Amino acid sequence: MITVQGLNRRYGETVAVDDLSFTARPGAVTGFLGPNGAGKTTTMRLMLGLEHGGGRTTFGGRTYRELADPVGTVGVLLDPGAVHPARSAYQHLRMVASGARIGERRVREVLSLVGLDDVRRRRAGGFSLGMRQRLGLATALLGDPEYLVLDEPVNGLDPEGVHWTRALLRDLAEEGRTVFASSHLLSEMALTADELVVIGRGRLIAAQPVEEFIAAYTRSEVVVRTAGAEALLAELGAQGATARREGPDTVVVEGLDADQVGELATRAGVRVRELHTRQSSLEDAFLAATAEAGQYTGQREHGRKAA
Repeated sequence: MITVQGLNRRYGETVAVDDLSFTARPGAVTGFLGPNGAGKTTTMRLMLGLEHGGGRTTFGGRTYRELADPVGTVGVLLDPGAVHPARSAYQHLRMVASGARIGERRVREVLSLVGLDDVRRRRAGGFSLGMRQRLGLATALLGDPEYLVLDEPVNGLDPEGVHWTRALLRDLAEEGRTVFASSHLLSEMALTADELVVIGRGRLIAAQPVEEFIAAYTRSEVVVRTAGAEALLAELGAQGATARREGPDTVVVEGLDADQVGELATRAGVRVRELHTRQSSLEDAFLAATAEAGQYTGQREHGRKAA
């Protein structure tokens, strides 16, 4: 388990990380979310001892600096560009492997795993962002680590690469590893993560399973399609339910489940063509949870004529 306790980091008068504590458990992908400037990258650097600050992070009970075999224990992807441009992908991984006493066979394995075996001799300086990202993932996986700390692992990847990375992280978690990954792609995180750690302005907002986070910060709605929308609205209003019209034959109900709405429709003699629960998305929940925590918030422009 990754255990983070009381992380703090200041830059002069600016508090980047403020008494941050959470855990990431084995066998799960923990998504790390926050608005721009929330302190996600700084937190990850603190976790690995790359930034000086307060607090403590342990990987199975030991800090990163205390690990006898850091490459074989914690796989790290913070900056995919941290590769000498004149080195090939193969040379870069061989250098890392040599320092960690990892054999050449493993180098070829991870190159093949991330889809770079055919370009292993090409200089990294000529790689696209997506290729550098794959090389960064290969570096993180080189030691077959128990823990993974990944900052924006799908950044720059094409749709196939995003799908592949999602499957990879899920597979690694199912093997019992602890996967901790940040991302600004909420739709992708909704498909990948089991649990979330959400921060804003360096402070913890939420640490819970994805479904619980969505339920805590949004409301589900029951959508009813019926020719008797007016009669249904009248019955719902008489029972004190919150409902609104959404189109000529659609009623949206809050605060009741689908069974309750169906019973009220029957009581009102209304025939229902469609009845389902509309769940809010992770994006909806994230925006609600971080509404007061955004550092850079744009405003909609009103009254501007179209060109």
